[in-house]
Amino acid sequence: MREVLSKAALIRLAIFDVDGVLTDGRLYFGNNGEEFKAFHIRDGHGFKMLLEAGVEIAVISGRKAISVERRLSDLGVRWVYLGAQDKRAALADLQARLGLSVEQIAYTGDDLIDLPVMLRVGLAIAVRDADPFVIRHAHWRTRSRGGRGAAREVCELLLEARGQLDALRGRCLE
Repeated sequence: MREVLSKAALIRLAIFDVDGVLTDGRLYFGNNGEEFKAFHIRDGHGFKMLLEAGVEIAVISGRKAISVERRLSDLGVRWVYLGAQDKRAALADLQARLGLSVEQIAYTGDDLIDLPVMLRVGLAIAVRDADPFVIRHAHWRTRSRGGRGAAREVCELLLEARGQLDALRGRCLE
């Protein structure tokens, strides 16, 4: 765990996949073709704490969905790449725009499409119920499943490594 915290302390950009990470990976379709997704409220608060602490957040997803755009907009996530068939290209764009080294970037994923990015960042994270092959290539795995608080765990890991988690939690006691 010490090595993971050491890597986490360097992170200035946390990237998340959507389906299977911010959601439980299931797709719901209405009778008129509209797509529905469920997001965990605690993940959203984790995003807000991470942004407040000065860590950028990005989302890279192979799918496009209006519900995802709305949720990320509500949370203040500026870097959103939806419909990204080549997640490496999105990573390269983020690196160039933010001027970050790979050691300063974390990525949280759950499936094979995430591996090309996970293998190129300083901290690769898999959610608890990720594909076993993906888990084998991660530096760390969450205790929670995707869409069930896993993103919050990632946020708290990064905040703990930066020494900011206790102060952010303490504000809730005031």
